[in-house]
Amino acid sequence: MKKTYLMIFLMMMLVMAGAGCSSDETEMKAQSGGKVELTVSAAVSLQDALNDIKKSFEKENANVEVHYNFGASGALQQQISQGAPVDLFFSAAEDKFDKLVEEDLIEEKNGIDLVGNDLVLVVPKDSKKEIGSLEDLTKAAKISIGTPESVPAGQYAKQTLENMNLFKEMEDRLVYAKDVRQVLTYVETGNVDAGLVYKTDALNSSKVEIIAAAQADLHDPIIYPVGMINNLGHAKEAKLFYDYLQTEASMKIFEKYGFKNLK
Repeated sequence: MKKTYLMIFLMMMLVMAGAGCSSDETEMKAQSGGKVELTVSAAVSLQDALNDIKKSFEKENANVEVHYNFGASGALQQQISQGAPVDLFFSAAEDKFDKLVEEDLIEEKNGIDLVGNDLVLVVPKDSKKEIGSLEDLTKAAKISIGTPESVPAGQYAKQTLENMNLFKEMEDRLVYAKDVRQVLTYVETGNVDAGLVYKTDALNSSKVEIIAAAQADLHDPIIYPVGMINNLGHAKEAKLFYDYLQTEASMKIFEKYGFKNLK
């Protein structure tokens, strides 16, 4: 009799354990929704355009969820170099992207120069300063640019000022920012008299006025390359999003926000 009860007890425990495992698996699937999650590290200047593209992409690809990590291209590149789990890198500068190619983290065949941008001088909408050109920056008490070492827009701004022979004269008036959006905020709030930002950011602000665009020969070409990171587990889905960024629909969104189509 005791053996019979023992057998019944063991069978009940096995059934309960199996039910528990099944419940856990169902819960995990319910939590994940069966979706593959992609992480895309992208220059902050791409934020508005990429958020629009994410919406349309996820409507067409219900099994993929895109997560963005926006920031300065230099900081993002360093994170990836140090092992951050990222599926795609969308840089605002070729040198940051090329660094990952050199480190064998991106294959050249898995990258493309997708869009371009312009560098512009902006001032607050209600500015009383008589700044009507880049040369008039000498009239400003404070000018903001991105930190050149990590922010491509800051690198282009420094090159522009150096090529105009203004950098040394104005160096002590420069207010450095962690990314181009922070430069824009400094100008919008009147904390500085002027700033050098991307045209795409300036166009999306009602609080600044675009005074002038820097001539193309004053700085390196502003090119945004995008590519897939090697050796991660979502290669198929990463390729799906990488290809989607190059579609006509996506390019129209980029152009809507002021980017140049380089395809």
